[in-house]
Amino acid sequence: MKDLHASSRGFTLVEVLVALAILAVTLGAGVKASGALILNAQRQTQMSAAQWCADNHLTELKLTRAFPGAGQSEFACEQLGARYRGVRRTQNTPNPNFRRVDVQILSEEGYGLLTVSTVLPRF
Repeated sequence: MKDLHASSRGFTLVEVLVALAILAVTLGAGVKASGALILNAQRQTQMSAAQWCADNHLTELKLTRAFPGAGQSEFACEQLGARYRGVRRTQNTPNPNFRRVDVQILSEEGYGLLTVSTVLPRF
């Protein structure tokens, strides 16, 4: 007579546990990778909006033909529903007909996102 256990085939408990462990590690790595992609997309959106703020402020200075005095001033900007704070630093250059303008964009929390610089001529 045949042994009933010998003819039945299946997975042992150890094999099932190993397969579940492999699956858990794989899913964990996938979740971590997708989380990193989401954070990178949010950061890219934030940096693009900050770049637009800086560019808009410098373009406004150019279009109004403003020749700002040396010093520092602040301004506010809103892009894509987020509020940013800008700091404009104007410095004299060796040529009195030009000024260096640095625009730094800060997040709502107050940390620096980017700085854009240009040189403005006296019109």
